[in-house]
Amino acid sequence: MAARRDPQAILTAALAGLAFILFVPLFLFSRLGPLDFWWSLTLNVLTLSGLALIFDGDCRATVRSDVLIRPLPKVLKGAISAVALYLVFVAAGALARQILPWRAGQDIGRVYALKAGLSSSRIFFSLLLVIGPGEEIFWRAFLQNRAQAYWGRRPGWLAASALYTAVHLGSGNPLLLGAAAVGGLFWGYLYLRYRSIVLNAVSHTLWDLVIFLIRPVG
Repeated sequence: MAARRDPQAILTAALAGLAFILFVPLFLFSRLGPLDFWWSLTLNVLTLSGLALIFDGDCRATVRSDVLIRPLPKVLKGAISAVALYLVFVAAGALARQILPWRAGQDIGRVYALKAGLSSSRIFFSLLLVIGPGEEIFWRAFLQNRAQAYWGRRPGWLAASALYTAVHLGSGNPLLLGAAAVGGLFWGYLYLRYRSIVLNAVSHTLWDLVIFLIRPVG
C-alpha cells in the first residue's frame, strides 16, 4: 500500500516552491511583463502571505492572537531592533566600500536602481502595508513555524533563513545575497526568541523604510 501523504507537508513544500517561482525570476530580470519590480514584489508578497493565511489555520491564529495581546511592547522592541539592524548595515556598507570600493558601490547601486524614476510614496505604502508585514507572515509565521515543527527550533530557524536567502539568488548580487542572509537570520532569530509576528513586522517594515527611502546606505 502506498504511503499516505501528509497534506501539511505538501502545503509547506508547495508554498516554498511557489516562493522560488515568484521571486527568483523577479530578482533575475528586475521586472516581469508590464509590472515594474515594486508592483511585482508587492503582488508576490501579497499572494504568498494571503495563501498562508487562507490555508494555514495555525498561521492565522498566531497572527490574530499576537495582534490582540499587548502589542505596544512588541512595537517598541521591533523599532529598537530595526535601528540595531540598520546600524549593522551602515557599518557593513562602509566596510565593504573600504575593502572593495568599486564592486561594493556597483552592487549597492544596482539595488537602489530598482526604485529609480518611481514614486517614493508608492514604494512607501507598498513597504508599509504589504511587503514588510507580508514577508514576516509568510517567512516566519508560516514557513519558519512549520520548519521548526519538522526539524526543531534552531534547525528550523536556519532552514527558513536559508530559503529566504536562496530566493534572492536570481539577483546575482553578492551584497544583496549577504544582506538577505543577515536579514533572514536576524528576523528569524527575533521570531525564534520572542515568537511575535507584530515585533517582526515592525522591525522588518521600519528597516525597509529607512534603508530604501529615508536614509539609504552608501
